[in-house]
Amino acid sequence: MSDLVDVIVVGAGAAGLTAARALVAAGREVVVLEARVRVGGRTLNLEVPGSDTYVEAGGMWVGPGQDRVLALVDELGFATFPTHVQGVNVGEFAGRMTRFSGRIPRLNPLVLADIGLTQLRLDRSARRIPLQAPWTAPHARELDGQTFDTWLRAHSHTAAGRAFFRLITQAVWCAEPEEMSALWAQFYIHSGGGVDSLINTAGGAQQDRVVGGTQRLSIAMAEELGERVVLDAAVTEIDWSDTEVRVRAGQRQWRARHAIVAVPPPLVQRIRFTPGLPAERAHLLQRMPMGWTIKVNVVYDEPFWRAQGLSGQANSDTRALGTVFDAGPPDGNPAVLVGFLEATHAQTASRLTPAQRRAVVLDDLAAYFGPRARNPVHYVEQDWAAEPFSLGCYGAFATPSTLTRFGPELRRPTGPVHWAGTETATRWAGYIDGAIESGHRAAAEILAATAP
Repeated sequence: MSDLVDVIVVGAGAAGLTAARALVAAGREVVVLEARVRVGGRTLNLEVPGSDTYVEAGGMWVGPGQDRVLALVDELGFATFPTHVQGVNVGEFAGRMTRFSGRIPRLNPLVLADIGLTQLRLDRSARRIPLQAPWTAPHARELDGQTFDTWLRAHSHTAAGRAFFRLITQAVWCAEPEEMSALWAQFYIHSGGGVDSLINTAGGAQQDRVVGGTQRLSIAMAEELGERVVLDAAVTEIDWSDTEVRVRAGQRQWRARHAIVAVPPPLVQRIRFTPGLPAERAHLLQRMPMGWTIKVNVVYDEPFWRAQGLSGQANSDTRALGTVFDAGPPDGNPAVLVGFLEATHAQTASRLTPAQRRAVVLDDLAAYFGPRARNPVHYVEQDWAAEPFSLGCYGAFATPSTLTRFGPELRRPTGPVHWAGTETATRWAGYIDGAIESGHRAAAEILAATAP
């Protein structure tokens, strides 16, 4: 394949591969450069040692309203199956372990009222954020000038209520509410259809899974693109002018009229641009860190929790493993509990040895589901912050005053360089669906600019 193409795509996750696929369908010659030795970005299937089964170490769910990813699933001939939800959930809130059905555990009525009213205010405020340009929202500067924690403290009036929303923040963004802009949090909530949509399983973002794992979507797209996808090609330099882009990876160089950069914002800063990126884009990148999660898949010989009438879902506002789901298929084979060490819990756990971290996880699972949880047949973990071509998960978030000062740079092309990635999406930002939206948008920008 020639090193002279129409478009160079940097990154072979869902965003980059979607863009490349759309461009090829329109008759453009494309090369996709991927730093890893695999495709899929922040989706990853891992084989369970000694078996022919797998677990999903990265993004794994799709849900109602995520029309782009569901359309891709259908187009590629894949299927989905529901996340296991039958049975009661386990929760530990305000120092009390409880079993419950539904979204929220049985709590003090005053706390429940506080949570309900805070969520009502949060959803109402989020709906006023324009998805295309959140920095133009009413009171945008006021929201962007404070952390999400500041907003929550002003609107939630019980310690237990604030702890509940801290848990949600950790679970949705893998960050603490003190870290992110209140405007970003509310844009993201609107982008995903509201708080319930983001945190629910049935009817929400965790409702379904892709048979064979979500990484199959990227693998299938890459197989269609064939030799256009170049692995183990970490881009180090991008030289650009009004008429050409030159991209270097290792000892090889490609030339094109346009490029699409579809990698997480912190990774863009590792690329040397000549001339340098505009100051506003550079400042935007400096203010969008990644969330931090260590995802653990714990495999058992049988789904013993189901026999106990438990759904496998558990949450705690204090434990390191704050969120757990049943990650097995409908028949329970393999039997898997998936859990998340998120935000500061992930940071603390990263300092432990693997054996110490495993002990923390199994202690928490035993607290939720009983002593049998201490005896898995396999244990698989993935620290996404330690993954050099992700630097975190699930996505990047904006710190205070970022969107109102630099937000227009999120999607604005830099000369012939276009920007994709789930963080640039307007709907389902942070999700696979958002990544696909961004790939279609970046490809459409180039096709419009090069139309005969």
